Amino acid sequence: MNRVLIILLVLCAFTGFGQPKQFESWTEFAKTKFEPKYYEKIEEYLFYPTFTPELKALVGKEITIEGYYVPFAPEGGDYIIISQYPMSQCFFCGGGGPESIAEVNFKKDPGKFDVDDFITVRGKLKLNTDDFDHVNFILTDAVLESK
Repeated sequence: MNRVLIILLVLCAFTGFGQPKQFESWTEFAKTKFEPKYYEKIEEYLFYPTFTPELKALVGKEITIEGYYVPFAPEGGDYIIISQYPMSQCFFCGGGGPESIAEVNFKKDPGKFDVDDFITVRGKLKLNTDDFDHVNFILTDAVLESK
């Protein structure tokens, strides 16, 4: 094989050139626009999401998210909340926005987590605009990849 071709193949392998772009969940979630909207049912203003076409195209497809476990799901519930940031900086306690958290519904019980455990989960993306009991980004049929 030609020596120049071999060098090009090696460079492509190390630089990632020619490989498909990896989905960056938090980066993509951050492209969501949020505007205040008044909801008669609860008599409050909440941030209403407008999802990007790229994000809408991923609905029902498997994605992977890495983040911190934060204990803000209802006790005895069948899901957890994962955050881009540790608990002190997350949406509930710190300065993170609604784009920095996701709900994770596991296929099977993943066991217990400690606050700020850094975990990786994989599941099917669901987008939520009107169920006030859940967050905007949801993974269903999720599995724990690493803890």
